[in-house]
Amino acid sequence: MTGSSSARARHVAAGAVAAALALTVAACAGDRSGGTTGAPLPTFAAPTSAPAAQPPARQRLVVHATGDVNLDPDYIPALRTRGHEHAWTGLDGLFTTDGLTVVNLECPVSTRGTPADKRFTFRCDPDALPVARDAGVDVANLANNHGRDYGATALLDSIEHATSAGIAPVGVGADATAAAEPAIVERGGWRIAVLGFGGVVPAAEWLAGPARPGMASGDDIPTMTAAVRAAGARADLVFVTIHWGAELDTEPRPEDVARARAMVDAGADAVFGHHSHRLQPMTTYRDRPIAWGLGNFVWPVLSQSGARTAVARVVVEPDGAVRGCLLPARIATHGHPVLSGPRTCPR
Repeated sequence: MTGSSSARARHVAAGAVAAALALTVAACAGDRSGGTTGAPLPTFAAPTSAPAAQPPARQRLVVHATGDVNLDPDYIPALRTRGHEHAWTGLDGLFTTDGLTVVNLECPVSTRGTPADKRFTFRCDPDALPVARDAGVDVANLANNHGRDYGATALLDSIEHATSAGIAPVGVGADATAAAEPAIVERGGWRIAVLGFGGVVPAAEWLAGPARPGMASGDDIPTMTAAVRAAGARADLVFVTIHWGAELDTEPRPEDVARARAMVDAGADAVFGHHSHRLQPMTTYRDRPIAWGLGNFVWPVLSQSGARTAVARVVVEPDGAVRGCLLPARIATHGHPVLSGPRTCPR
């Protein structure tokens, strides 16, 4: 059959179908009108394709991050006597007005387990997390040298309690694959991935393995950069929160500079460091902010140096430009940080 013959055959077939449809519609119309003939037939609009959904326009995004948050009422009794809100009321609602807030949670969240054989062991009250969520906390890094203070069971409890409270846990998991998974959130037209790593490891069993709960390693650059690249394939922005360095350091160590730069090269848009219990500077690499050490945040006042802290603020413009700064703060009383300077970054 030639092309024109085929077209004609399709035209004839279409006409037959249309005629049959008209007869069917007429019969149905006759039934509805009690058998009356000559009633006008209903008309049918040709089907149209729904317009493709347009992604939301990207808006200016503000992200905040902090250093060490400890919600253990035995270590900070004021959290028991004044309530869990005491940790957040000095911040003037800063975290409730941004797009995303990331903290380092320096304690497992569980009522179970046995304390590890180490000098300091912490444990947070599960009831503290809904209060933190109400204060604006969105993501909590659990990959640190206290996340497994009460064993693997308490570590897994922490994941469950954080998730139930609406806070995304990062940096830990039931195995190495889960520990390296990012939290994925959508804010203001942006799809955001947050990764957590732990570079301070009390013992080998604290690291997640193929079938072992634990934290994602913050020492293995190839593994870390692979996780950043994988997160970047799923999101528009990638932020990293990492526990590294040595206590009382006020400047980053060379090995941590190498890690941070490797992660930025792999696609990280900002890096938030913590562990040293001292505030360190924020610098940039390839126009991406790196907060080397955010110090204590919700913590006892142990010294004037330890009470000096800051909130990392990162602003992402609609065109993708990223800038950051440190908002000055201090721990005014045990477990009670307060802002002590500007609330925005200078232009």
